[in-house]
Amino acid sequence: MSRCNGVEARSAPPQRFPDMRPQLELYARDLKRVLAEEEERTQQLEMANRQLQAYAQDLKSALHAERQQSRELEHSYHETILRLLTVTRYRDHETGQHVMRIAHYARRLALATGWATPDAELLFEAAPMHDVGKIGVPDAIIHKPGPLTREEWMLLKRHTEIGAEVLSGSRSPLIELARQIALTHHERWDGTGYPHGLKGLEIPVAGRIVMLVDQYDALRAHRPYKAALSHAEACRVMLEGDGRTLPQHFDPLLLSAFRDIRCDFDDIHARHADEVGLFVLPAKVPPAKVPLQVQHPQSAGGSGTH
Repeated sequence: MSRCNGVEARSAPPQRFPDMRPQLELYARDLKRVLAEEEERTQQLEMANRQLQAYAQDLKSALHAERQQSRELEHSYHETILRLLTVTRYRDHETGQHVMRIAHYARRLALATGWATPDAELLFEAAPMHDVGKIGVPDAIIHKPGPLTREEWMLLKRHTEIGAEVLSGSRSPLIELARQIALTHHERWDGTGYPHGLKGLEIPVAGRIVMLVDQYDALRAHRPYKAALSHAEACRVMLEGDGRTLPQHFDPLLLSAFRDIRCDFDDIHARHADEVGLFVLPAKVPPAKVPLQVQHPQSAGGSGTH
């Protein structure tokens, strides 16, 4: 105690603070519990992540095995059908080089009209199967050196539907595309083709392509009843018509593309000139899907090349 100006001054009592230790200990326990829970959740997430990685690896392995099996199955389909083609080559006047030319023409024309490369490669494999239905046509008609009678012609035209039946029922994109081609490669843009008289865009684009390139190769081919045309003569017939083959038989866009790349067709024909021999399997490519079109059968009509 002190005095100032006669006034007695008293010192303030010391300030007392509450004891925070219990509260801090409580906070520490809560924080420790939260951290423990976070650590547990982290461990659970890490375990879940490891399981997901394991599942992903298992799925990747399963997909790889499935794709490998699919490729093997596709190759099996491919070989089976091409063995049928080899049989038809023995029975028909066509050679193995004819179907190889059709494959190369079709791929070249597809690429020229904007097809993606995998789709064009699938067409390359499917196109040689266009005449597989001739396996069901009598030998007397296949080997007849002269023109066919009306009845014989009607039987020969059945090869499109026979080929489609042979190739039907498969889940393979290759075989399904080949089925479309076998059925529609004698349809014409103006509706005068067979077997269903389809017209314009009713005809699947693959069928329209093979129809055009098959016509070009037929014009270039020698037959007992006709002489082979030169490249220039064949192009003139395709682009201007000769009474039997007319420009309106072809998809105008495809015919325009053919006009632009016709020299490539002559090169392909020269590289794969006819010779005696079996059909050689084309190199395999990864399966691809080509957009398919629904068939709209109409009344049959018209005639076309064999």
